[in-house]
Amino acid sequence: MAREKDADATVRGKPAHHPGTEANGPTRAVVIVPVLTRHQRNDDETNRPRLMRSADARHDEAVGLARAINLDLIHSAVVTVNDPRPATLLGSGKVAEFAEIVKEGHAEVVVVDHPLTPVQQRNLEKELNAKVLDRTGLILEIFGERARTKEGTLQVELAHLNYQKGRLVRSWTHLERQRGGAGFLGGPGETQIESDRRQLQEKIIKLKQELETVRRTRDLHRAKRRKVPFPVVAIVGYTNAGKSTLFNRLTGADVLAQDMLFATLDPTLRRVRLPHGTPIILSDTVGFISDLPTHLIAAFRATLEEVVEADLVLHLRDISDPDTAAQAEDVERILADLGVDAGDAKRVIEVWNKIDRLDEGNRSRLLADGADASKAPPIAVSAVTGEGIDALKAIIETRMAGELEDLTVTIEPVQFGLVDWLYRNGDVVSRTDNDDGSATISLKATQNAREEIESRLRRKNNG
Repeated sequence: MAREKDADATVRGKPAHHPGTEANGPTRAVVIVPVLTRHQRNDDETNRPRLMRSADARHDEAVGLARAINLDLIHSAVVTVNDPRPATLLGSGKVAEFAEIVKEGHAEVVVVDHPLTPVQQRNLEKELNAKVLDRTGLILEIFGERARTKEGTLQVELAHLNYQKGRLVRSWTHLERQRGGAGFLGGPGETQIESDRRQLQEKIIKLKQELETVRRTRDLHRAKRRKVPFPVVAIVGYTNAGKSTLFNRLTGADVLAQDMLFATLDPTLRRVRLPHGTPIILSDTVGFISDLPTHLIAAFRATLEEVVEADLVLHLRDISDPDTAAQAEDVERILADLGVDAGDAKRVIEVWNKIDRLDEGNRSRLLADGADASKAPPIAVSAVTGEGIDALKAIIETRMAGELEDLTVTIEPVQFGLVDWLYRNGDVVSRTDNDDGSATISLKATQNAREEIESRLRRKNNG
């Protein structure tokens, strides 16, 4: 039985190159969220059941994905599927019901929030008389909208081509076979589909070569950063967890941050100086999502390598979302695919964002439940209000540069060039100017800063 929800048509505007968008307004669409009752997802390694999202949460996410490319939603529904049909996934009655909805609402696109086989997609398009996008196709459309850099565009195009390769159908019956050889003695040649596949494969090979060039360029950039030893801190998390908002809060940058799935796609890096002077490179990465298409994971490997190479990973969670645990599980699974152990407390910090959306009772309960003696406690923050940000910065700095230490140094007159450096790289508590022209400075500094101070003082004395 379907649980239907009327979707308002408040979305305005249209993507510049979205297929099916007409000049007179945004594309009208219907969203279908199939819930397979017999479909139990298990973890690939442990074979334990994975956390399943509620039907309402899946519906809201599917609607959010559709609106991310400015589709004008005229109808959306959650449909329970007891017996998936190989030809159409949905039963014939439901297909006929949605065909009527599409016809009456003049919908041009039907979004099915589930992977579809090429046969299912083709049959549904025929029955519904509309363009059908499955979950993978919809995410590819969104990524195509969001890509801004050359690298992002290449990655999306590669994923799109790999997706299309298995969905080619014969489009030109008059070109069923191209004549091979010369003159009238040539053989039957290749079919149009074979020709299309060959052309797609040639494009895929070319794109992979271009992305390999991008990867080598990134490797060179990383090598340069290693020469100037600034640690890299990467922010990862489920899409719409608030990564870009946190990035802006920590860096003072102006990266696009909207309440929208996949608001940003291309990675952004900024240099940040922490409260006690420790410099870091902060990286904002693409958001993760459940059932992320394998085409995308493979295509975005070059971008996701920023996470693999990071010295510290901030796993950002939207703690106000009812499905936060399932979202965290999906993020941890993708991190594991990249070779990053989310349970490594030395390398991964779990950050609970949007704490301002919780009342005091729920906040206290969640923090108590999250206190696990086997791992570091999560850091509760609000990237919007700034609550908890100072504590987060302090923990990042401790991980990157060591614990704060009390330090007292005497700077001789010939060493006064170091005074400004001390103020910038430590927390000066007091300063006493002595009669002989020297200055005694008491400060709090990280272990790394203390070692650098001692090294600079020795160099001055030896000089």
